[in-house]
Amino acid sequence: MVPFFLTFARVSCLLSFLPDRENTSTITTDSPVGATLSSSVVDAWTSLPAEVRAALVKMEMASSSSSSTTNSPSQRDCSYASLSSFASSSNNSTSSETDDSGSGGKDSTEEVTIVEEDKESGVKVVLKPLERAPENVFSFTKEQTKEITAVEKTPGTLVTTKTSILTCSKGWRNVFSLPIAYDVNLVPHGTILDPRNPQLLDSTGPSPEGYNRRFAVIDDAVDRLYGDKIRAYFQVNGIELTTCILTGGEADKRPAAVDKLLDSLCDYKLRRREPFLAIGGGVLLDIAGMGACLYRRGVPFVRVPTTLLAIVDASVGVKNGVDYCCGVTDETYKNRVGSFYAPSSCLLDASFIATQDARNICNGFGEIIKLALVRSVDLFELLETHGAALVKSRFSSSTPGVPEWVGSRIIDLSIQIMLEELGPNLWEKKLERCVDYGHTFSKLLEMVPGADVMHGEAVNIDGFFCCVFSYLRGYIPMETVQRVFACMKSVSLPTNSQDLTSKLAWQSCKDAVEHRHGEQRIPLITDIGESICVSDITQDELDRALELMKRFDH
Repeated sequence: MVPFFLTFARVSCLLSFLPDRENTSTITTDSPVGATLSSSVVDAWTSLPAEVRAALVKMEMASSSSSSTTNSPSQRDCSYASLSSFASSSNNSTSSETDDSGSGGKDSTEEVTIVEEDKESGVKVVLKPLERAPENVFSFTKEQTKEITAVEKTPGTLVTTKTSILTCSKGWRNVFSLPIAYDVNLVPHGTILDPRNPQLLDSTGPSPEGYNRRFAVIDDAVDRLYGDKIRAYFQVNGIELTTCILTGGEADKRPAAVDKLLDSLCDYKLRRREPFLAIGGGVLLDIAGMGACLYRRGVPFVRVPTTLLAIVDASVGVKNGVDYCCGVTDETYKNRVGSFYAPSSCLLDASFIATQDARNICNGFGEIIKLALVRSVDLFELLETHGAALVKSRFSSSTPGVPEWVGSRIIDLSIQIMLEELGPNLWEKKLERCVDYGHTFSKLLEMVPGADVMHGEAVNIDGFFCCVFSYLRGYIPMETVQRVFACMKSVSLPTNSQDLTSKLAWQSCKDAVEHRHGEQRIPLITDIGESICVSDITQDELDRALELMKRFDH
């Protein structure tokens, strides 16, 4: 019996890990042995004492090592050390480290072995750090056990067969954590383009002697209003400014805009570590972020938002992208192409809001109300009380009847809430996100051909629709719905759209399932400042919510 088991040691040494040996009829492996064992062999092997089985495995592994020059280069096996590590790891732990430095006669410099176990998938991995990069690169051996149950019905009997399939492999794992850190700087009001304030120039990095040039991509509307002041700022500081002017409307948020920016960067010959400036609204900042991510596989850029919406939303996160028109479906998808790419810094000067028209300021309130509904009753009360006056005064600190600190407090709270929600989840590993409130139905609303709706307006329509859902589900009373409605109307935000149909709403839910990986994960408020995510909204529920929407004086 011993020679037989030595021949199949690479398979048999793993039998002790099988969950149900009594019902196991065959074991197969993709190792070079390629063995198929009958249940009688399995029973014979498991009847041996554990120390005998371990000795047989050790002998077989030593024999394989001495004759490795005759083996195929593609051969895959499981080392005895790896298997021993598996055997010694706790069945209840998902990861462990073993270090034999305390064992008698062992070399104190012996490598640490890391054992990972995923009971759900049946995968066990043994990792060993490589000497030249012990923090980042590991060699591994991996084994996976899968059980297949087959039921065969014969006349008068029912035969159930359980097959355990065991695979072994080897490889390397590379681990690297991106050092993400960027400052969101509040610039003293109205000073960002004052040549005496060095923040804008300093944000683009040090100026070595003889290096007196900078690059900026600027929204065309911003260039009309502030272009002369931007160029004068750099001229006074002895800097030659090269600009790329892009249209900042949603219709221009396409790959062609990114191409234009990349052309300009190539012509300018931007250096690998040289930050460029992006000055404009949310669309311009999205295009700039995507261009920065792509150019030379990543160059630094500085965000300078010039709209209320961009100040509280687009400027503070790491997402960027453009809308994409698919040649197969002939449909345009919002933000379908993009990346997660952080700016080197952000410079926020709320004085830009003073040159926005009323509609654009209201558009910014759409994102602020969203944040208030899901996170902050204090922010909501500030909007209720002072929102309308701030729209009229364009966030002036001398707004009649409004304390001078209110405007900046609303902006500060909004940015802080957004950063608190995004910071721990920058790459959206967690898909239940309260900041997705208002972003389920709004995406398709914005993409309706010919629709005259801005991003914040669409978010607000979506947000009120979701308030109605919360009422229908008993999460909030009608008094709360009416309070939210009154606040939204006070800042002249739309609360409904003729394009919000049953068909569009249900398609939005299906798109949410695709975008949020298999579940709707739609945020709904349970009170002002509190929210949950749900994944069970039905088409019938959508229709009832749409019917209730008709009762409000939109």
